[in-house]
Amino acid sequence: MDPLPVPKLKPDLTRGSLATLAEQGIWHLEIPAGSKGRYRLAQIEDYKSLRRRDYPWQAPLHLSLRARASSVEIPGTWGFGLWNDPYGMSLFPDIRLFSLPALPNAAWFFFASPHNYLSFRDDLPAHGALAAAFRSPHWSGLQTALSAHALPFLVFPPSARFYRRLAQRFIQEDSTNLAVDPRLWHTYEITWKTDGVAYQVDGIIVLETKVSPLGPLGLVIWVDNQYAAFPTDGRIAWGALENPIPAWIEVTDIRLASLPIA
Repeated sequence: MDPLPVPKLKPDLTRGSLATLAEQGIWHLEIPAGSKGRYRLAQIEDYKSLRRRDYPWQAPLHLSLRARASSVEIPGTWGFGLWNDPYGMSLFPDIRLFSLPALPNAAWFFFASPHNYLSFRDDLPAHGALAAAFRSPHWSGLQTALSAHALPFLVFPPSARFYRRLAQRFIQEDSTNLAVDPRLWHTYEITWKTDGVAYQVDGIIVLETKVSPLGPLGLVIWVDNQYAAFPTDGRIAWGALENPIPAWIEVTDIRLASLPIA
Protein backbone atom coordinates (compact mmCIF):
# COMPACT_ATOMS: atom_id res chain seq x y z
CA MET A 1 0.00 0.00 0.00
CA ASP A 2 1.16 3.53 -0.79
CA PRO A 3 0.19 5.99 1.98
CA LEU A 4 -1.71 9.07 0.82
CA PRO A 5 -1.70 12.53 2.42
CA VAL A 6 -4.12 12.96 5.31
CA PRO A 7 -7.27 14.52 3.81
CA LYS A 8 -8.15 18.10 4.70
CA LEU A 9 -11.34 17.60 6.68
CA LYS A 10 -13.76 20.49 7.13
CA PRO A 11 -16.36 20.76 9.90
CA ASP A 12 -20.05 20.79 8.95
CA LEU A 13 -22.03 21.76 12.05
CA THR A 14 -25.47 22.76 13.20
CA ARG A 15 -25.84 25.34 15.97
CA GLY A 16 -24.32 24.22 19.26
CA SER A 17 -22.42 21.26 17.79
CA LEU A 18 -18.65 20.84 18.04
CA ALA A 19 -15.84 19.50 15.87
CA THR A 20 -12.48 20.00 17.56
CA LEU A 21 -9.06 18.57 16.79
CA ALA A 22 -6.84 18.02 19.84
CA GLU A 23 -3.06 18.17 19.81
CA GLN A 24 -2.96 14.38 20.04
CA GLY A 25 -4.69 14.21 16.65
CA ILE A 26 -8.08 13.17 18.04
CA TRP A 27 -11.19 14.61 16.42
CA HIS A 28 -14.02 15.17 18.90
CA LEU A 29 -17.46 15.50 17.27
CA GLU A 30 -20.34 16.35 19.60
CA ILE A 31 -23.99 17.31 19.30
CA PRO A 32 -25.73 19.02 22.23
CA ALA A 33 -28.64 17.60 24.16
CA GLY A 34 -32.00 18.58 22.74
CA SER A 35 -35.60 17.72 22.10
CA LYS A 36 -37.01 15.92 19.09
CA GLY A 37 -37.84 17.81 15.92
CA ARG A 38 -34.63 19.85 15.66
CA TYR A 39 -31.77 18.43 13.62
CA ARG A 40 -28.32 18.34 15.23
CA LEU A 41 -25.17 17.39 13.31
CA ALA A 42 -21.42 17.31 13.94
CA GLN A 43 -19.53 16.20 10.84
CA ILE A 44 -16.16 16.44 9.14
CA GLU A 45 -15.76 15.78 5.41
CA ASP A 46 -13.60 16.48 2.36
CA TYR A 47 -16.10 16.92 -0.49
CA LYS A 48 -18.76 19.61 0.19
CA SER A 49 -17.09 22.22 -2.04
CA LEU A 50 -16.84 19.80 -4.98
CA ARG A 51 -19.11 18.51 -7.70
CA ARG A 52 -19.86 14.82 -7.33
CA ARG A 53 -17.76 13.95 -10.35
CA ASP A 54 -14.79 15.64 -8.64
CA TYR A 55 -15.01 13.81 -5.31
CA PRO A 56 -11.49 12.78 -4.28
CA TRP A 57 -11.50 8.98 -3.82
CA GLN A 58 -11.56 6.04 -6.22
CA ALA A 59 -10.92 2.32 -5.85
CA PRO A 60 -8.58 0.63 -5.11
CA LEU A 61 -8.23 2.34 -1.74
CA HIS A 62 -7.64 1.42 1.90
CA LEU A 63 -9.10 3.50 4.75
CA SER A 64 -8.32 2.95 8.41
CA LEU A 65 -9.04 4.85 11.62
CA ARG A 66 -9.65 4.40 15.33
CA ALA A 67 -12.94 5.47 16.89
CA ARG A 68 -15.10 5.35 19.98
CA ALA A 69 -18.52 6.75 20.95
CA SER A 70 -20.13 8.23 24.04
CA SER A 71 -22.68 5.42 24.46
CA VAL A 72 -23.68 2.04 23.11
CA GLU A 73 -26.68 3.55 21.37
CA ILE A 74 -26.83 7.19 20.22
CA PRO A 75 -30.33 8.38 19.18
CA GLY A 76 -29.94 8.90 15.43
CA THR A 77 -26.89 7.78 13.47
CA TRP A 78 -23.13 8.05 13.45
CA GLY A 79 -20.31 6.51 11.50
CA PHE A 80 -17.53 6.99 8.99
CA GLY A 81 -16.51 5.89 5.54
CA LEU A 82 -16.87 6.78 1.89
CA TRP A 83 -20.05 7.87 0.07
CA ASN A 84 -21.42 9.97 -2.78
CA ASP A 85 -23.65 12.25 -0.62
CA PRO A 86 -26.76 11.23 -2.58
CA TYR A 87 -29.07 13.80 -0.96
CA GLY A 88 -27.30 16.97 -2.07
CA MET A 89 -24.02 18.52 -3.09
CA SER A 90 -22.12 21.78 -3.50
CA LEU A 91 -21.69 23.41 -6.88
CA PHE A 92 -19.23 26.16 -5.98
CA PRO A 93 -16.29 26.28 -3.54
CA ASP A 94 -17.28 27.12 0.05
CA ILE A 95 -20.96 27.51 -0.90
CA ARG A 96 -23.40 24.78 0.13
CA LEU A 97 -26.14 24.27 -2.41
CA PHE A 98 -28.49 21.41 -3.09
CA SER A 99 -28.95 19.63 -6.37
CA LEU A 100 -30.83 16.67 -7.74
CA PRO A 101 -30.54 13.52 -5.63
CA ALA A 102 -28.55 10.50 -6.74
CA LEU A 103 -28.74 6.80 -6.03
CA PRO A 104 -26.46 5.72 -3.16
CA ASN A 105 -22.88 4.54 -3.47
CA ALA A 106 -21.13 3.93 -0.14
CA ALA A 107 -18.67 1.79 1.82
CA TRP A 108 -18.81 2.59 5.53
CA PHE A 109 -19.30 1.64 9.15
CA PHE A 110 -22.76 2.86 10.12
CA PHE A 111 -24.32 2.93 13.59
CA ALA A 112 -28.10 3.48 13.62
CA SER A 113 -30.53 3.51 16.55
CA PRO A 114 -33.66 1.29 16.35
CA HIS A 115 -35.84 4.08 14.92
CA ASN A 116 -33.95 3.60 11.65
CA TYR A 117 -34.65 1.07 8.91
CA LEU A 118 -31.90 1.62 6.35
CA SER A 119 -32.01 -1.35 4.02
CA PHE A 120 -33.93 -1.93 0.80
CA ARG A 121 -33.60 -5.68 1.26
CA ASP A 122 -35.58 -7.85 3.65
CA ASP A 123 -32.72 -10.25 4.45
CA LEU A 124 -30.15 -7.68 5.69
CA PRO A 125 -29.88 -5.81 9.00
CA ALA A 126 -31.47 -2.36 8.87
CA HIS A 127 -30.12 -0.77 12.08
CA GLY A 128 -27.59 -1.35 14.81
CA ALA A 129 -23.81 -1.42 14.35
CA LEU A 130 -23.20 -2.18 10.67
CA ALA A 131 -20.54 -2.62 8.04
CA ALA A 132 -22.36 -1.82 4.80
CA ALA A 133 -21.88 -1.29 1.08
CA PHE A 134 -24.18 0.20 -1.58
CA ARG A 135 -23.68 0.23 -5.33
CA SER A 136 -25.96 2.07 -7.76
CA PRO A 137 -25.74 3.18 -11.39
CA HIS A 138 -24.65 6.71 -12.20
CA TRP A 139 -27.93 8.03 -13.51
CA SER A 140 -27.90 11.33 -15.35
CA GLY A 141 -29.48 14.38 -13.75
CA LEU A 142 -32.43 14.10 -16.13
CA GLN A 143 -33.08 10.48 -15.18
CA THR A 144 -32.88 11.36 -11.49
CA ALA A 145 -35.26 14.28 -11.99
CA LEU A 146 -37.76 12.08 -13.77
CA SER A 147 -37.56 9.51 -10.99
CA ALA A 148 -38.58 12.23 -8.52
CA HIS A 149 -42.16 11.87 -9.79
CA ALA A 150 -42.40 8.90 -7.43
CA LEU A 151 -41.85 10.99 -4.29
CA PRO A 152 -45.51 12.01 -3.70
CA PHE A 153 -46.57 8.37 -3.90
CA LEU A 154 -44.17 7.28 -1.16
CA VAL A 155 -46.57 8.55 1.50
CA PHE A 156 -48.97 5.73 0.58
CA PRO A 157 -47.76 2.35 1.91
CA PRO A 158 -48.97 0.26 -1.07
CA SER A 159 -47.17 2.42 -3.63
CA ALA A 160 -44.16 2.80 -1.29
CA ARG A 161 -43.85 -0.99 -1.17
CA PHE A 162 -43.87 -1.06 -4.98
CA TYR A 163 -41.09 1.53 -5.23
CA ARG A 164 -39.11 -0.27 -2.54
CA ARG A 165 -39.19 -3.45 -4.62
CA LEU A 166 -38.26 -1.41 -7.69
CA ALA A 167 -35.27 0.09 -5.87
CA GLN A 168 -33.95 -3.41 -5.21
CA ARG A 169 -33.48 -3.81 -8.98
CA PHE A 170 -31.13 -0.82 -9.21
CA ILE A 171 -29.46 -0.60 -5.79
CA GLN A 172 -27.14 -3.44 -4.79
CA GLU A 173 -26.32 -3.68 -1.11
CA ASP A 174 -24.68 -5.90 1.47
CA SER A 175 -24.16 -5.51 5.21
CA THR A 176 -23.58 -7.28 8.50
CA ASN A 177 -24.08 -6.49 12.16
CA LEU A 178 -20.99 -5.89 14.30
CA ALA A 179 -20.41 -7.42 17.71
CA VAL A 180 -18.54 -4.45 19.19
CA ASP A 181 -18.82 -2.15 22.19
CA PRO A 182 -18.57 1.23 20.45
CA ARG A 183 -17.66 2.98 23.71
CA LEU A 184 -14.22 1.37 23.49
CA TRP A 185 -11.48 2.28 21.05
CA HIS A 186 -11.51 0.03 17.99
CA THR A 187 -9.57 0.08 14.74
CA TYR A 188 -11.82 0.05 11.68
CA GLU A 189 -10.57 -0.68 8.16
CA ILE A 190 -12.20 -0.58 4.73
CA THR A 191 -10.44 -2.09 1.72
CA TRP A 192 -12.30 -0.88 -1.35
CA LYS A 193 -11.54 -2.55 -4.67
CA THR A 194 -13.36 -2.42 -7.98
CA ASP A 195 -14.64 -5.97 -7.48
CA GLY A 196 -15.56 -5.82 -3.81
CA VAL A 197 -15.03 -4.41 -0.32
CA ALA A 198 -13.53 -5.96 2.82
CA TYR A 199 -14.20 -4.63 6.34
CA GLN A 200 -12.05 -5.29 9.40
CA VAL A 201 -12.46 -4.43 13.07
CA ASP A 202 -9.34 -4.76 15.23
CA GLY A 203 -7.68 -6.76 12.45
CA ILE A 204 -10.52 -9.29 12.10
CA ILE A 205 -12.49 -9.45 8.85
CA VAL A 206 -16.18 -8.87 9.60
CA LEU A 207 -17.50 -8.65 6.03
CA GLU A 208 -16.26 -9.41 2.54
CA THR A 209 -18.67 -8.49 -0.23
CA LYS A 210 -18.69 -8.27 -4.02
CA VAL A 211 -20.83 -5.13 -3.77
CA SER A 212 -18.38 -2.35 -4.62
CA PRO A 213 -19.58 1.26 -4.80
CA LEU A 214 -19.01 3.30 -7.93
CA GLY A 215 -16.70 6.24 -7.37
CA PRO A 216 -15.71 8.89 -7.00
CA LEU A 217 -16.60 9.15 -3.32
CA GLY A 218 -15.96 11.51 -0.42
CA LEU A 219 -14.79 10.82 3.12
CA VAL A 220 -17.36 11.52 5.84
CA ILE A 221 -17.29 11.15 9.64
CA TRP A 222 -20.40 12.23 11.57
CA VAL A 223 -22.82 12.00 14.47
CA ASP A 224 -26.42 13.27 14.29
CA ASN A 225 -29.87 12.78 15.79
CA GLN A 226 -31.65 11.97 12.53
CA TYR A 227 -33.54 8.82 11.70
CA ALA A 228 -35.01 7.43 8.49
CA ALA A 229 -37.04 4.29 7.98
CA PHE A 230 -38.19 2.59 4.78
CA PRO A 231 -39.45 -0.72 6.19
CA THR A 232 -41.00 -3.66 4.40
CA ASP A 233 -44.56 -2.50 5.17
CA GLY A 234 -43.96 0.73 3.23
CA ARG A 235 -44.68 3.05 6.16
CA ILE A 236 -41.90 5.56 5.61
CA ALA A 237 -40.81 7.70 8.55
CA TRP A 238 -38.08 10.23 9.20
CA GLY A 239 -37.25 13.00 11.60
CA ALA A 240 -34.99 14.23 14.40
CA LEU A 241 -34.87 12.36 17.69
CA GLU A 242 -34.53 13.61 21.25
CA ASN A 243 -31.10 13.06 22.77
CA PRO A 244 -31.40 13.82 26.51
CA ILE A 245 -27.62 14.19 26.95
CA PRO A 246 -24.88 15.36 24.57
CA ALA A 247 -23.69 12.66 22.17
CA TRP A 248 -20.16 12.45 20.83
CA ILE A 249 -17.71 10.35 18.89
CA GLU A 250 -13.92 10.55 18.79
CA VAL A 251 -11.78 9.54 15.81
CA THR A 252 -8.03 9.43 15.34
CA ASP A 253 -5.28 7.85 13.20
CA ILE A 254 -7.18 8.52 9.95
CA ARG A 255 -5.11 6.98 7.15
CA LEU A 256 -5.71 6.37 3.46
CA ALA A 257 -3.54 4.38 1.10
CA SER A 258 -3.74 3.52 -2.57
CA LEU A 259 -3.67 -0.17 -3.49
CA PRO A 260 -2.07 -1.87 -6.48
CA ILE A 261 -4.46 -2.19 -9.40
CA ALA A 262 -5.25 -5.87 -9.93
